[in-house]
Amino acid sequence: MALDIKRFIARFVDEAREHLHQIEEGLSALDERSDDRETINAIFRSAHTVKGSSRMLKLMPIAETAHKVEDVLGALRDGSLVWSADIRRLLQRGVDAIGAQIDVTAEGGQLGPPDRALCEALEAAVGTQVTVASHAQPSPDSRSGTATAPEVDFRLKSAETVRVQLTKLDELIGLMGEVVSTHARLRQRLGDIRRIERETATKGDGAGISGFARDLRDDVYTQERLMEELHAKALVMRMLPLAMVLEPAARLIRDLGRSLGKDVDCVVAGADIELDRQLIDRLSDPVVHLLRNAVDHGIEDAAIREAAGKAKHGTIRLGARQDGGWVVIEVSDDGGGLPLPEIRDKAVRKGLISAEQASAMSDTEVIDLIFAPGFSTSAIITEVSGRGVGMDVVKRTIVDDMQGVIAVETVPGKGTTFALRLPLSLAVMRVLLVSCGGQCFGFTGQYVAQLLELPPDQFLTVAERNAVVIDSEFVPVVPLASLLGLPAQAARKEAVLLVVVRVRNEKLALRIDELLDERDMVIKPLPEHLRHLPLVAGMVMTGRSALVSVLHAPALLELARRTHGGLREETASAEVVRVLVVDDSLNTREIVKDVLEAHGYVVTLAEDGLDGLQKARSGDFDAVLTDVEMPNMDGFSLTSALRQEERYRDKPIIIVTSREKEEDKRRGIQVGADAYIVKGDFDQSNLVDTLRSLLG
Repeated sequence: MALDIKRFIARFVDEAREHLHQIEEGLSALDERSDDRETINAIFRSAHTVKGSSRMLKLMPIAETAHKVEDVLGALRDGSLVWSADIRRLLQRGVDAIGAQIDVTAEGGQLGPPDRALCEALEAAVGTQVTVASHAQPSPDSRSGTATAPEVDFRLKSAETVRVQLTKLDELIGLMGEVVSTHARLRQRLGDIRRIERETATKGDGAGISGFARDLRDDVYTQERLMEELHAKALVMRMLPLAMVLEPAARLIRDLGRSLGKDVDCVVAGADIELDRQLIDRLSDPVVHLLRNAVDHGIEDAAIREAAGKAKHGTIRLGARQDGGWVVIEVSDDGGGLPLPEIRDKAVRKGLISAEQASAMSDTEVIDLIFAPGFSTSAIITEVSGRGVGMDVVKRTIVDDMQGVIAVETVPGKGTTFALRLPLSLAVMRVLLVSCGGQCFGFTGQYVAQLLELPPDQFLTVAERNAVVIDSEFVPVVPLASLLGLPAQAARKEAVLLVVVRVRNEKLALRIDELLDERDMVIKPLPEHLRHLPLVAGMVMTGRSALVSVLHAPALLELARRTHGGLREETASAEVVRVLVVDDSLNTREIVKDVLEAHGYVVTLAEDGLDGLQKARSGDFDAVLTDVEMPNMDGFSLTSALRQEERYRDKPIIIVTSREKEEDKRRGIQVGADAYIVKGDFDQSNLVDTLRSLLG
């Protein structure tokens, strides 16, 4: 009887992918210790296994490519070949080619012939030590149309099956038995209550009710504990390693680099971190968009890199790490960094902001512009980029759909890092339930920074709205009821309850009526006809089967900013007075800006001392307001540096800080500050009066 090879294909695909994963880990290890004989032996065995298994299943193109890779590893093992960066990249190309062939096999496609240029390069490497990185790589002219770049499939594929350990299944089945048993006890309680009802109706005795209530309470607690454990075990079974996304992404980076005529290495770390399969499936689009940008916009051409003293080949790092109940995925490159001046100019040309707003924006605010729909700095639309949809998709997927947070760091000439902070699972999340305007609302835990109960005298009035000083920064206070258009309840006299929500580096304190509960809850998505509501992220159900709206914190912050902006009236001034405000807190910058603009000043913002010094030198300001504790350069150092500048030797400099000690005030005077205002005693009229007095 003939052997049915198709029965073994699925097992071969799983095992071959595991061996390729081991080879890639081994190549990374050899970058650190090229003479590690055990590592070389291990990856040689993996290549040999892939070759043998594919040959047995008559998958000859895979077998031939694996055989060439095995030959190179064999030469490394016997010492006839010396490890080098070129050999590493060649082997990586071989692993990528085998991975692509395995993907075709997994999808039931027909395998084509192996890559001849690659096989010849592998053969040449065994014979002589040569540079092989240029084989089968398009020239830079291919981007202008003189050569045809190989097509790259810009998608990340995920497996259709999940491999689960037998012990996990045993634990799950055991828990199911316990749940069934406790359910039987609850059914018995129904019989008990009917019997008790009959007895109390005839005897008028309430003792039976008391005993029943006690038993029912114990059973409910037991059932609740078992259900939580069962749910946790089921979620663990759906958790998959991020290797499913990161490792195919590494191959995509190299293929994309070759298609653009760039030599790009990829370093993967933390691929064993696990995430819910639902989240892994949704990660494909945002990760692909970030990788496209990193290769196309981030990594410079080889000539530019060499002129800047960098390695000819670029490096993109894909990393994952666990941070409490969250997973942080980072995509970083060693390219030129985000072109902030170009982003400002493009945003002005597209009408997203005015020229005055652009000049006053901090670097962080400029970076946020790249997430605007339709925004792109690309000079031309290509298959890879320029359509202005990529970063919008990233924000919508990560922030709105996956309840995550995006952070961006960029250094000119050094590179850019995108950090995606995601919950481990969307199935169950920590939810804070509050009461406001006679209704119940929820907040997901990742956006809740603090819960505060403050006496009314700790509130400040800044720019016609309430604020409070939290951790040395001004945080606006907005009644949640007024933000949602609900009737306000009677104000509490003794204390005010605040939920402080945080999105990236911006905070908002929401005034509420009552804290109701905090627990893990299942968040249900909105039905199709309600998904246009920006303020609602989903729904949860209480124990009384009541549906509660879970509010979307980023949309609340945007609504608060828009509402306040619409109420503010700009005051015209016959004489323009320009003020530079330097503070690392976005909230503080915005509040001080509101105060000054309401009195006719033109305000420019800087996010730290170094940024402030650069803007002061490039502009001409009539006064400077600065915080003290800031990254890169503190306020004392900034003040001292400005006093060395001819233009700012006599200009007013005001320090606005939370430091109250006398020695800090004395130091402020020593470095040349004209005034020292403590945030805890902040009064907007005092600030404006002080500024007017100093300006004369």
